[in-house]
Amino acid sequence: MDWLNAPRVGAYLRLFAVINLVMIVWLVATSHNGVDANGYLLGSDFISFWTTGHMLVAHGNPYDGAAHIAAQRTYFSAEGAYTAFYYPPSFLPFCWPLGWLAYFPALALWVAATGAFYLAAVRRWWAGAGTGLPVWLLFAAFPAVPIVVTHGQTAFLVAGLLGLGAWLVPTRPLLAGALFGLATIKPQFGLLLPLVLLATGQWRVIAAAGATAIALALLSAGAFGPHAWADWVGASERAQTAMAYGQIGYGKMMSPFAALRLLGAPMALSYTVQGALTLAAAVLVLQASWRRQWSAGLAALMLAGAPLATPYVLDYDMVILAFPMLWLAGEGLRRGFRDWERCALFLTFAGPALARPLALNLHFPIMPLVLAFFFVIIWRRAAPAYQERAAVPF
Repeated sequence: MDWLNAPRVGAYLRLFAVINLVMIVWLVATSHNGVDANGYLLGSDFISFWTTGHMLVAHGNPYDGAAHIAAQRTYFSAEGAYTAFYYPPSFLPFCWPLGWLAYFPALALWVAATGAFYLAAVRRWWAGAGTGLPVWLLFAAFPAVPIVVTHGQTAFLVAGLLGLGAWLVPTRPLLAGALFGLATIKPQFGLLLPLVLLATGQWRVIAAAGATAIALALLSAGAFGPHAWADWVGASERAQTAMAYGQIGYGKMMSPFAALRLLGAPMALSYTVQGALTLAAAVLVLQASWRRQWSAGLAALMLAGAPLATPYVLDYDMVILAFPMLWLAGEGLRRGFRDWERCALFLTFAGPALARPLALNLHFPIMPLVLAFFFVIIWRRAAPAYQERAAVPF
């Protein structure tokens, strides 16, 4: 892909940014009383967090499925529009403040605050990459960004915690660990993180992460009752059933497990393949990081593998890939791009725009293939045996 040079990259980014902006403006402009043309409330998933906040303020139990449905439908009710709440109690302190606000002010504050935090994390990696492109353009053009915005999801927050923490490990290990501990609000994205931390001997980071996670758990138990953790276990079982049997929608999910289920594969085979790929990613991460110092390359490898290693991942979660993409782009600009790297960057960047439509309408799940391809490309750069291979100029 020698044709993908700097002028074309800039032009494509501006085109993507315009498309993203027009889509969001059109969605809001064509809505009526906060409901879009398809009958969905703006920030469709956010109502789950907002409802949880209101229940906490009223001393309710958000893990009581019937109570959560009833509370949510007092504000918005439409056939098939219910959004469940499966997050662990450590996420409840983040939801509680939302219960003091009306829905749309809370949504605006949530998207603005988490988006600003995510952008601040991206800026660290962007500065290290030296792409010469404005960070606002990269942010506005990434197709995963408007998906987070229109869903009002947690992806900005979780990706920002992991991305910023990964960048700060060498210089601010205690702060990095604290950020990792906070990221336990969505634990499935941290499966590979302990492996890299242990392999590189980051004991201060591990201690800070563990202390923060425990403190957050104790805070949630103290504020909302220790029963919240037992109730969450029951809700997790419902979440597992919803994921396994397609109640969320296999076409909306980006994992190998969901792709195989969408194509009609048996449950056992789908879980077996997902488990094999998760194990393979873990082995490759360990191989690349064993007894080495923490580096941006290892951090990029861990973040690139995060969405591949879990069966429960959706298109808005792809914002986490901004960090390894920036690292790979920076390496290519400084040392020359190797075979397939520009292709991997292009597919990973554009993939979130096409993944859900292709899966839902054509039963063609592309994103697991893109994730696996991108992970291997990052591993090839980050693994010791490949770091000195010849490269081609930009």
